[in-house]
Amino acid sequence: MMNKNKFESEDDLDDKKLTKAKSAFLFKRAIFRKILSWLFLTLLIIYILYTSHLLFYTDRRHNCLVAEEHLKAFSNDSSLQPVDEVKCSDNDDAEPVIIRKSPGYDTELKHIVFGIAASSNLWEKRKEYIKVWWRPNVTRGIVWVDKQVKARPGEGLPGIRVSEDIDKFNFTNRIEQKLPMRISRVVSETFRLGLKDVRWFVMGDDDTVFLPENVARVLSKYDHRQFYYIGSISESHIQNIFFSYSMAFGGGGFAISYPLAKELQRMQDRCIKRYEGLFTSDDKIQACMAELGVPLTKEMGFHQYDVYGDLLGLLGAHPVTPLVSLHHLDVVQPIFPDKDRVQSLRHLFNSAKQDSASVMQQSICYDKNKYWSITVSWGYVVQIVRGIMSPRELETPTRTFLNWYKRADYTAYTFNTRPVMKNPCQKPFVYYITTLNYDRSRNQTIGVYRRPSKTTDPLCRWRMQSPDTISSIVVLKQPDTRRWEKSPRRDCCRVLPSVKNSTMHIWVGGCREGEVSEVARH
Repeated sequence: MMNKNKFESEDDLDDKKLTKAKSAFLFKRAIFRKILSWLFLTLLIIYILYTSHLLFYTDRRHNCLVAEEHLKAFSNDSSLQPVDEVKCSDNDDAEPVIIRKSPGYDTELKHIVFGIAASSNLWEKRKEYIKVWWRPNVTRGIVWVDKQVKARPGEGLPGIRVSEDIDKFNFTNRIEQKLPMRISRVVSETFRLGLKDVRWFVMGDDDTVFLPENVARVLSKYDHRQFYYIGSISESHIQNIFFSYSMAFGGGGFAISYPLAKELQRMQDRCIKRYEGLFTSDDKIQACMAELGVPLTKEMGFHQYDVYGDLLGLLGAHPVTPLVSLHHLDVVQPIFPDKDRVQSLRHLFNSAKQDSASVMQQSICYDKNKYWSITVSWGYVVQIVRGIMSPRELETPTRTFLNWYKRADYTAYTFNTRPVMKNPCQKPFVYYITTLNYDRSRNQTIGVYRRPSKTTDPLCRWRMQSPDTISSIVVLKQPDTRRWEKSPRRDCCRVLPSVKNSTMHIWVGGCREGEVSEVARH
C-alpha cells in the first residue's frame, strides 16, 4: 500500500512538472510573438518614415538641380557675365544656397558703334581731335558730314559718310532747322547700315573726345537688351533750364541701346516733324525719347563742359566715376599749360594707355610734418596747398572756369564749387604730369609731375615751409583695370620718405582697412 501511494505521488509530481514546463513554453512563445509583432511594426514605421523623407529630399534636390540648370542655361548667353549660382548641398536639411555675383554685361569695344556728327567747314581742324582717341581696327563707327570732305588713306580715322538729304522734311525755317535735323538722325542712319554684333550706339560731336575703354566700362553695367538712353546734363544750370534736365547733351556724348535705336529709327522721322520748334538736335532726340517713354539714365563721366576758361578746377576734382568724354575743347584753354589743345590731349592719352580706369581719379592725403594738403588727379595733376583743408573742401571743384553765360554767378552751376583762394599763402602749387612709365617687374606705374616752366610764386609771409622747394613729384600706382567692378571709392594716397628734399614721393592705391583721409589738427 505504501509503495502504491509512493508511485502515485511520484506520478503526480511528474504531471505537475510537465504542466509547469508547458505553461512556461506557452508564455515564452506568446512573449516572442509580441516582440516579433512590435519589431515588425517598428520596422514598418521606420521604413515609412525613411521612404517619405527620401521622396521629400529627392524633390528638393530635383528642384535645386532644376534651378541650377536654369541659371546655367541663362548664363550661356554670351552677352552676360556669370549670374547667380545655385549650390545644392548634400545636407538633407540645407536649403539651396544662391551665390550672388556682381551684375554686369561683358560689353567690349567691338559691341559699340560710334556715330560722330561733323561739319565739313570745320573738318580739317576737328578731325585732329578724333585722331587722338580713335583706334583703327578696334573702335567701330562712322563720321557723318553735311557734304563730302577730303579723306586721306592711313589718317587713322573712321569711315566717312554724307548724311541723307533732309529736304524731304517740309520745315518752316529751312536754314536754322537743317543742321539740328541732320545731326538728330545720326543714330538712326548708323543703325540702318545693318552692322553686326552691335549692342550700343554712341553719339558724339567732332569735337568730342571719348575714352573708349571707359565708354565700354560704363555701358557694361547696363543690359543692352533693354531700352537705355544714357548720358549727362550740362554743367550750366541755365542751359538745363533752356533745354531740359531730362536731356542728354550730345556734345558730351550719349549712348542708346540697340533695341531702343531700333524703335527710334522707326518713328524718328515722324517724331522730329512734330518738334520743329525745338532748337537743337539733342532737344529733338529727347522729345522722341519722351514719346517712347524712355528716361535719361545719367552717368557723370560724360562731360558737356559748357564752360570757358581753365578746366583745372573740374578735372583736378573729378567725381568718383570713370572719365568718359571731354567736349568744347575749342572753347576752353589747353589742359596742359605748355602744350596746345591737340598736344595736351595726346599727352593725357599717354596716361590713359597705362590705366584708363584711373585717369583723372582724385586722391587726398596730407604731409603731417610740413602741414600740407595734397590732392592727386592721377595721370594729370598734383596740387599742394599750405595748411590743412578737409576732404570735403578738396573734392569740391575750384572755380578756375567761367559759366557758359558769362554774367551768371557761381550759383548757376549744377554742382557745388568753391572760389579760387585770394590769400597768396593758400594758392595751390600745381604739378602737371610730364612722364609716365610702367615698371613691369613691380607691376606699377611711375609718374613724374613738374610745375610749368613759366611759374611765379606769390609772396607769402606764413612761417610754415613752402612747397616751392619741391621741383618734382613722383607718383607710384599699380594699374587697377577692374576698379569700377567694385563700389565707387576714392583711392587713398600716402606721402613716402624721399632722399632729396626737392622731390616728393607719393603712393596711390586702394585704401587699407581703417584707412581714412584725415590729419589731426594742432
